[in-house]
Amino acid sequence: MTTSPDALHRWPARDLAAAIRERRVSAVEVMRAHLDRIDQLNGSLNAIVSALPRETALAMAEEADRAVARGDELGPLHGLPTAVKDLVDVAGLPTVHGSAVHADAPPAAHDSVLAEHLRGAGALIIGKTNTPEMGLGTLTFNPVFGTTRNPWDLTRHAGGSSGGAAAALASGMLPIADGSDSGGSIRYPAAFCNVVGLRPTPGAVPSGRPGNAWSPHGVLGPMARDSADAALLLSGIAGHDRRWPLSWIEDPYGLACLDELDLRGLRLAWSADVGGLPIDPEIRAVHARARAALESAGATVMDREPDFSRADQAWETIEMFEFFSYGHERVDALPEAARADYRENFLRNVEQGRGTSARTLAEAFAWRTELFRDTARLLADVDALVLPATPVPPPPAELEWVPEIDGVRFDRYFRWQLVANRITATGHPALVTPGGFTEAGLPVGLQVVGPSRGDARLLAIGAAIEKALGLVGSAPTAIPD
Repeated sequence: MTTSPDALHRWPARDLAAAIRERRVSAVEVMRAHLDRIDQLNGSLNAIVSALPRETALAMAEEADRAVARGDELGPLHGLPTAVKDLVDVAGLPTVHGSAVHADAPPAAHDSVLAEHLRGAGALIIGKTNTPEMGLGTLTFNPVFGTTRNPWDLTRHAGGSSGGAAAALASGMLPIADGSDSGGSIRYPAAFCNVVGLRPTPGAVPSGRPGNAWSPHGVLGPMARDSADAALLLSGIAGHDRRWPLSWIEDPYGLACLDELDLRGLRLAWSADVGGLPIDPEIRAVHARARAALESAGATVMDREPDFSRADQAWETIEMFEFFSYGHERVDALPEAARADYRENFLRNVEQGRGTSARTLAEAFAWRTELFRDTARLLADVDALVLPATPVPPPPAELEWVPEIDGVRFDRYFRWQLVANRITATGHPALVTPGGFTEAGLPVGLQVVGPSRGDARLLAIGAAIEKALGLVGSAPTAIPD
């Protein structure tokens, strides 16, 4: 159900798209509403970077309206403004990667595969969203653009590495946004900002990444304010693409219409700590309340989880090798003194990956295969697996990573990401949806895992959870509505 016309920045993306197609609202009105919202809030949140000039964005919207008037065939995202994560090329905009090394990057000459699919579906790309340097970690800060702030509490992080996307969605600066995820980079910011993010089945969203295009480790995925809007965005960016060997979806536009599910009769496996990880007591409390609410709504919930015993070693080996695969040429091309312009953890990851032995990598691949099969067996008996999306509420904005949780200290930035890393290693799609709030009013997310290539049903389960809990669409408390 739409809100009043003077609050277009709060309309669901699917309602905006329908209204533009039916000429009840113009793409220009929608664009202007979101540009006004960016002007109002981006100075506080720091979510949108490298934006197009206002007149250029409005001209794109005018052309979108002319396409409607002509009766052109329209894509599912027609007329919707969006911004692309600043790790991915968009023609006419620089790709800075949040790095001082790339701070003076010229505008990209060509669109990435993702940007091509967005434009082909009718989306209007107006800028880039902030990300940590080289997408490293699950908090968004970098030396070029600074820290992205949380719309629920400006003293807190919005998460990362798709933090700019999550903050822009929660604040109403964008109706849809993309993210990427190998260790929670879609899921952590979605949880911290009370929005929805899907790490889809590998291959669902095509990529033009160089190097090992066969890897299922890092994926692109949709972010939105609820699962139905995430499905709409997925329908516009998913699909078979000859440049992406893992791509498998033949009818992406069919993803936009979710089946309506009732929680009554659904069987949910439940994990309170993702295989014994430290979880902040506030997260445990919110998670327990969410479980009780889902049981009251008719879901059958049982304590079950895969065997995560080798997931951490598998994820770390593969993640570090991935950093080497795409990072070593960047690093090696620089004089020794200039390499210090990269973040220390990025250099450390590249060097750790450089030292990976064939035996170590083979073991990691084998463990990942075992975990995939164990998770598939579990999901053959239940509809979904539900776990915490993050181990803590949104952390203070001055932190570079969370060094301790519930008395357990960590020696590397990615150790506090394990609730996401372990699910990455399963190879299954994972949806994060709002699960509740702490006593201080900070968002907490649920991580819902479904069968491989069952992304549409997973989104439908997310929509059913959202209906039962009633938390999506809540206006952030630290910014004007």
